[in-house]
This record gives sequence, structure tokens and C-alpha cells, in this order.
Amino acid sequence: MTFGEKFKAEREKRGLTQQEVAEGLGINRRMITRYENGISFPRSRDAYKKIADYFEVDVNYLLTEDEEFVVQASEQYGSRGMKQAQELIDGMSGLFAGGSLSEQDKDAVMKALQDIYWESKARNVEKYTPKKYKKTGEDTNT
Repeated sequence: MTFGEKFKAEREKRGLTQQEVAEGLGINRRMITRYENGISFPRSRDAYKKIADYFEVDVNYLLTEDEEFVVQASEQYGSRGMKQAQELIDGMSGLFAGGSLSEQDKDAVMKALQDIYWESKARNVEKYTPKKYKKTGEDTNT
């Protein structure tokens, strides 16, 4: 079940309109529609937490592994990281569309690709960040 499906199910289970949920969360109704249709999703873990608190569910219930990956990429690397993470997931989803891998194997491949993504990002930060901006354990004023 995707975030959008879970969001809509929780709203409908409580008999709430999109407008009521929007007012309760302090966002516009259009965003509720975008969430429910899978067009958008919250951009931070805090936003997921606010929604989970509103619906009185565990935040982990709302997040799939793929969504968690995209949120982490967004929080660490901004909109560019979020876009790259989403493109990685979309590309892999297209590759899996043939249905020749089991769900367990698909999860293992996605986890491996996510690990590669994080390692590549860390390596690039190390390689391309100028020395004066790198954080070290030493005090540079001495």
C-alpha cells in the first residue's frame, strides 16, 4: 500500500472530508488530493510525523522503504537529492515491471541500489568538497 492509499484510507475511516483534513494539518485541500492520488508526498520526516499524529497512527505505517529513502535524500541533499532518489526508484520499478523477480529479490536489489546511492553521495562529498569546508575533529583556529 502506498502512502497515498494509506492516507486516503485513514481519512475515509474517520469519515473526514479532504477539506477537514487539510484544515487539521494546516495545508491546502489541493495537497490532500495530490497525496491521495500519489502525485506528491511529504518532503520531510517531520511532515510525516505531523500526519501520523493527526491520524493517530505510527509514522512507520505511513512510510514505505522507498518513500523513506526519498525523504532521507531530500533532507540530506535537498530537492536535487530527492529528484535523484525518486528517479532511481522509478527506473528500478520500470525494470521490475516484467515480474521475473520475487518481491524479496526486488527488495534486496532496491536496498543494494540505495546503499550504492548513499556511498556515492558520501564519496562525492569527500572528493569534491573544498578542504576549507570539510568538517574535521580539529580546531582550525589554533
